[in-house]
Amino acid sequence: MNIAVPAVLEQLLAGRDLDAAQMTALMERILGGEATPAQVGALLIALRMKGETVTEIAAAARVMRALASPVALPDGPVVLDTCGTGGDGQSLFNVSTAVAFVAAAAGARVAKHGNRSVSSRCGSADLLETAGVRLDLSPAGVATCIAELGIGFLFAPAHHGAMRHAIGPRRELGVRTLFNLLGPLTNPAGATHQLVGVFDVRWTAPLARVLGELGSRHVLVVHAEDGLDEISIAAPTHIAEWRAGALREYTLYPLELGLASRDLAPLRVDDAAASLAMIREVFAGARGPAHDMVVVNAAAALYAADLVPDLPAGMARAAALIDAGEPARRLERLVALTQRLGASRDD
Repeated sequence: MNIAVPAVLEQLLAGRDLDAAQMTALMERILGGEATPAQVGALLIALRMKGETVTEIAAAARVMRALASPVALPDGPVVLDTCGTGGDGQSLFNVSTAVAFVAAAAGARVAKHGNRSVSSRCGSADLLETAGVRLDLSPAGVATCIAELGIGFLFAPAHHGAMRHAIGPRRELGVRTLFNLLGPLTNPAGATHQLVGVFDVRWTAPLARVLGELGSRHVLVVHAEDGLDEISIAAPTHIAEWRAGALREYTLYPLELGLASRDLAPLRVDDAAASLAMIREVFAGARGPAHDMVVVNAAAALYAADLVPDLPAGMARAAALIDAGEPARRLERLVALTQRLGASRDD
């Protein structure tokens, strides 16, 4: 489909939605390098001002999936991702990355999709690189990590090369755009089970529906009333759950899970080193709000992976795994394995 960017901009600025064919053609043009940086920036802002629809997001995700370098995994346990949108502005430690190691220790195959920080202080890639994880593995190398350890990191730029045409305008804009929404929707390993944190409650149900449209089996999309793109220990959390082809929405309160309301201030970090230090303290068994955040969100990930029947069972299992030192060992083994695989690739 031939599409003219100025005409699309006029349509978006007039508040009119794009259909699937228009959005597909637009994304193909952006990711094919056929739109100028100014046009890319203008389109992203126009889409955000209008408000992206389920149809637009799903079409854009399909284009990104088609262009991605895939991580091929054999049949086996479900493939789980804990990638969120980012952009909540809270500067907490990397909860979803810590959760990924707990889920791997519980028996899930975790294909952790992520990137460097764009609108926050520390992205999952920044954290893992600080820990010593090599980010430059081939898709086959990532698959090896998942096969041997139950977890691999899918560094977004290594799998979404076409994004190079949008990363400049996105960084220069420095605000949330469509691409924040697309990150959790474009896992190169085809994860069908996900825990997705979003930066605004209005995206919980739409993103759950998009993932269902894209073939996901069990997904929890979460946003807390205190602004967190995680399940919060300090405020109620709205959850949109897609399971067995149906959407269910509900609110989760900390007290329901036996959690006293906690102050989030001690969980804020300035950089990747501080985030890593906090995660290592949790993995070493230190109790406190950081431990509670990891446990409750890990419970949600285990539930999304169909490894536990409900969140209380997930919390008990997550806490036991942490006490046994399993997530800590997974992290250190991932560092060692990626260093070995990366060194062989360098030779």
